[in-house]
Amino acid sequence: MRMKISRLVGGLEPSATLAMSAKAKELKASGRQILDLSVGEPDFPTPWHICEAAIAAMKAGHTRYTVASGIPELKQAVVADYKRRYGLDYSPSQVVISNGAKHAIHNALAAVLDPDDEVIIPAPYWVSYSELVKLTGAKPVIVNTREENQFKLLPEEFRRAITPKTKLLLLCSPCNPTGTTYTREEAERLADIVLEHDLLVLADEIYDQLVYDGLPFASFPTLRPELQERTIVINGVSKTYAMTGWRIGWSLSPAHVATAMGDLQSQETSNPCSISQYAALAALNGPQECVAEMRTEFARRRDYVRQRLAAIPKVSFPEMTGAFYAFVNISAYLGKSYNGKIINNTADWCLEFLAKEGVATVMGSAFGAEGYVRLSFAASMEALEEALNRFEKFLLSAK
Repeated sequence: MRMKISRLVGGLEPSATLAMSAKAKELKASGRQILDLSVGEPDFPTPWHICEAAIAAMKAGHTRYTVASGIPELKQAVVADYKRRYGLDYSPSQVVISNGAKHAIHNALAAVLDPDDEVIIPAPYWVSYSELVKLTGAKPVIVNTREENQFKLLPEEFRRAITPKTKLLLLCSPCNPTGTTYTREEAERLADIVLEHDLLVLADEIYDQLVYDGLPFASFPTLRPELQERTIVINGVSKTYAMTGWRIGWSLSPAHVATAMGDLQSQETSNPCSISQYAALAALNGPQECVAEMRTEFARRRDYVRQRLAAIPKVSFPEMTGAFYAFVNISAYLGKSYNGKIINNTADWCLEFLAKEGVATVMGSAFGAEGYVRLSFAASMEALEEALNRFEKFLLSAK
């Protein structure tokens, strides 16, 4: 008898971003020169004082199990960070340290959702959101937003999507894949609807320190006094401190929800890597100049990418006010011939672009927005210049 895959897991879509990155690595291993703009991963090395803290932790013998939900010192550092930057009061008991922000999102959804609950997700959305909701047995309700509104969820769109089964709004700001950021006023209008309909919010704020042009970032629980008790905040060190491989993320939530997530994690994975936790502690408590330096460089790259894309005929993109992505509308170049091959969708376009020009990008369909392509500008200026040369050349070769 052939072993059968469960309906929940069998219905999952693989991560398109990781799949494209894997394809790029495969081509690199075969000897091709590949420019990889597919993965949301800072290209900077982890700051050395953080690495030194990891070495010191190993020398000190911090190589055993920790409390499943994270070491007390790191929980306290997370609490202090949110107090310092946003004026929010949490206790360490409201923090769960997880194996990356993706794991924290899974914990949060599993802790508060029941089968048949509905979760509103504005599209375009990060590829894993809908799949993680499905794993709980709940239903992702995708609400399409529009480029002319910077792909932000409008209050009237939010209201129309709410049903008696709606349990939670999942909101990412700054947004992956669009790079847009909700202003405080825009987020407040959504917050009022959350309170009016007695909903919960999962606020993915992993890019909160990568906001440009002096735009202030509004953490969702700060918008209204009542929101802290109905919001689960997700964050981590991967994007801010160039620590993707260290796999440390966290959640801040009401204490009873944090307890449930900690219990779940104790059965799933136990603690996150002990060494990585001490490295994350050094990241939060150590000098922060590295954060400002990386943000400045990302902003410089953003300006260059914006200038180059604006010069290409018939493409458009939303404002890139945060994160490190350009979400480019190439719909005018679909349904056309590339080297004699008709390409009708972005999945085929990205694969052909990778095969012919050696540049890895991600199809907009993976984010719920056909006609768009996501480019990450977490790459060197030299790589970006060459990749955009090839991007423009390939588009303009369409007949």
